[in-house]
Amino acid sequence: MDSGGSTTFAVEKTSHPVSAKDREAILANPGWGRNFTDHMVTIRHSEERGWHDAKIGPRGDLQFDPATMVFHYAQEIFEGLKAYRQPDGGGALFRPQMNARRFHNSAVRLAMAPLPEELFVESVRELARIDRDWIPSAEGASLYLRPYMLGTEIALGTKPSAGYLYGVVASPVAGYFKSPTATVTLWVSENYTRAAPGGTGAAKCGGNYAASLAAQAESLREGCDQVVFLDAVERKWIEELGGMNIFFVFEDGSLQTPPLTGTILPGVTRDSLITLARDQGMTVREEPYAIDQWQADAKSGKIREAFACGTAAVITPIAKVRGRRHDFTMGNGKAGPVALKLKKTLLDLQTGRSNDTYGWVDKLF
Repeated sequence: MDSGGSTTFAVEKTSHPVSAKDREAILANPGWGRNFTDHMVTIRHSEERGWHDAKIGPRGDLQFDPATMVFHYAQEIFEGLKAYRQPDGGGALFRPQMNARRFHNSAVRLAMAPLPEELFVESVRELARIDRDWIPSAEGASLYLRPYMLGTEIALGTKPSAGYLYGVVASPVAGYFKSPTATVTLWVSENYTRAAPGGTGAAKCGGNYAASLAAQAESLREGCDQVVFLDAVERKWIEELGGMNIFFVFEDGSLQTPPLTGTILPGVTRDSLITLARDQGMTVREEPYAIDQWQADAKSGKIREAFACGTAAVITPIAKVRGRRHDFTMGNGKAGPVALKLKKTLLDLQTGRSNDTYGWVDKLF
């Protein structure tokens, strides 16, 4: 299986699926990350056998010994991608190969056994196909797929685990925000940083998100929606939000986003938007941008819009930025035309409403 060749998943259909009536009620109002499909993927890894025992079976609990290494040394990574209902009733994933590559890189950074990228893609495809009835048709809704991997060796000792479990669960979700034009207010974190050079900022591991929660709680106490992190060295360069990349739109129509220097997660949505914007004739720069410069440019009108982006929310316009030393509004405080245009372009691709000339849409059925 480690060779990356085609894998046969042992499939066991659940004997107690959610009824069609109950499933439709869930899909009518799925919320976010609270409801799950009938099945899940599991694949095991050991030093002796490599990746083996690939299964798709009924979704259920996992059992672990209290000394399982993930609980003590946090060898854990995950991904997030979506399956979208298409106009012909079919389903499709969006750029799963890019998630597979990032998952592989995350594993390498955390000294975990890398999952072959072909096996990652095959696992999410197969789960989405088996639970195809869970892919919503409502506007803005999708089936969110959550691959993850964790260290399973039972031992206390600071070293890489000798065994791993890879899994995938799926959850029907609505739009991350109720309104497609919803905006957010950011809090500039001065007490916390998200990542440092040489750290795990470019990996998608749970520890990064756990470390961001205190800063996010601070932003909520200050009446803001999200936190924006600055670099850990100079405390001046904008990096990203707690779980989203960020773009700036200038008066000349150009876009800028912080560069991938190892402390920022290389987002699939970020990469897609850079390509789409350039193909629409926009200039896109991947360059550092200072928080004080952002405030000055917003107040002078040099910068017109800013937005965050990620798989969950796609694009989220930023209305205001606040902090101990900062307080400014983007444009008129509403969703800007560039953000809305790019969001529509991307969603039309993902949902099959426009022709995919990039080879990004991975048809499932």
